[in-house]
Amino acid sequence: MEIDKAIKESDDTRLKTKYNNAIYVIQRALALYSVEEVALSFNGGKDSTVLLHLLRAGYYLHMAGKNLSVGDPGDADITFPIRTIYFESPTVFPEINSFTYETASTYKLQMDIIRLDFKSGLEALLKTTPIRAIFLGVRIGDPTAVGQEQFSPSSPGWPPFMRVNPILDWSYRDIWAFLLTCKVPYCSLYDLGYTSIGSIHDTVPNALLCRSKSSNSEDKFKPAYLLFDGRLERAGRTKKFVPDPSAAIANGLKNDELFLKSMPTASVIAVGEQILFGTVEDQMRFTLCRKLHSIGWVISHAAVVRNDIDSVADEVERQKSMTDMVFIYGGVGPLPSDVTVAGVAKAFGVRMAPDEEFEKYLRHLVGEKFTGDRNEMAQLPEGITELLHHEKLSVPLIKCQNVIILTATNVAELDEEWDCLIESLRSNGHLVMTESFVSKRLSTSLSDVEVAEPLSEICIEFPDLYVGAYRESRRGPLVITFEGKDKARNAAAAAAAAAEALRKKFHPGAFSEIDC
Repeated sequence: MEIDKAIKESDDTRLKTKYNNAIYVIQRALALYSVEEVALSFNGGKDSTVLLHLLRAGYYLHMAGKNLSVGDPGDADITFPIRTIYFESPTVFPEINSFTYETASTYKLQMDIIRLDFKSGLEALLKTTPIRAIFLGVRIGDPTAVGQEQFSPSSPGWPPFMRVNPILDWSYRDIWAFLLTCKVPYCSLYDLGYTSIGSIHDTVPNALLCRSKSSNSEDKFKPAYLLFDGRLERAGRTKKFVPDPSAAIANGLKNDELFLKSMPTASVIAVGEQILFGTVEDQMRFTLCRKLHSIGWVISHAAVVRNDIDSVADEVERQKSMTDMVFIYGGVGPLPSDVTVAGVAKAFGVRMAPDEEFEKYLRHLVGEKFTGDRNEMAQLPEGITELLHHEKLSVPLIKCQNVIILTATNVAELDEEWDCLIESLRSNGHLVMTESFVSKRLSTSLSDVEVAEPLSEICIEFPDLYVGAYRESRRGPLVITFEGKDKARNAAAAAAAAAEALRKKFHPGAFSEIDC
């Protein structure tokens, strides 16, 4: 069987594991239900294309295990016996329609074409067929994946059937590894920069795949398999809305929403009751915020949470949807209080499962004391974890979609880990590196009351700048900062102009400039 042969000949151990797990789920389903009682929901997208070929392989292996001859599924004369359901819509891309019908013809699919919505179509189909289980190409991270397992009964209010999800724990990277390794056809839209395909009204090519103007290629976008970060898969799904200018606030005043959205944002989470007790001082948060700021990121939130799985999960769940990247540290290790990784898994609604690659690193590091699958340190969030390698790190860093789990316990370790992290993420394209902030600082002995109103006027006059003020001590000088980072708006000139405009509102010598 060509699919099974391609996977076995591959050097990709992760793909082999994913494939074997998916085949196991398929064979379990085929053992529980007859071929007449199962169906495949196919929509022409990359996920359902992978699922189709997994089912072809799974059915072949299932029948081979029964010592029944089904011929070679690669043979065009062999009919694929599992009923295939296609929900055709007037808003679907023509390329998706064409690919679906071509696929049905190539692999001799018994296809039911339904021109109703999913729920109504299923109700009508299940009344006239013996279908009891439907294979779905749902993956964790999909809007419909919340709360689903590999075998999940349909939701209340829906017609009764078993949802079978063989690729639930597959990542974007896994999907493309399979398609490219097995060399199976997929919809042509993916070669034009589309990474997640919905309707013609809400889908555009992913802007992150846009080729540079200097490129000699006639294609404006790179193919989907070159997307550097799978969590940005749905970046090409557009939303129809009218921006609300009042939604963005900076300096306590209304600001340009698009300007703020152009800045990558991060949140920092420390896990440790010892910090909350005041037993230890959290110097890592200051250092991490400074490092993020130095590469042009806006830190929108910083928090400390207890060594409790629910506390970690709640905070991570909030921040991962509100910021581009979450950096979390503390609570990583083999102790009972080390719950960070489990909390991250819960935030994404996935299981903790042994990771073969990570286990090898731990076994090499810990030696004979390591206990394999029974060691909780070898378990990572299933289906969403990527290991970030670097030659200077004895154990790779853990990345769960847009959450980075740091293992450093002090500033010195963080400095080394950060350099490795930046180098790794930059080489993979996972971390957007933007221009650094430009800053201007003034110092004055004027009181807060004297400066307040003129400074508010400066905020209004220069909405593209972050204008702030602080004192290192109550009796010390007042330091006023002007920061910006948009080259197109010439932030350096704007910061200098804002500082000069403030000077002119007071007597000469009221402010002195501080080196940044």
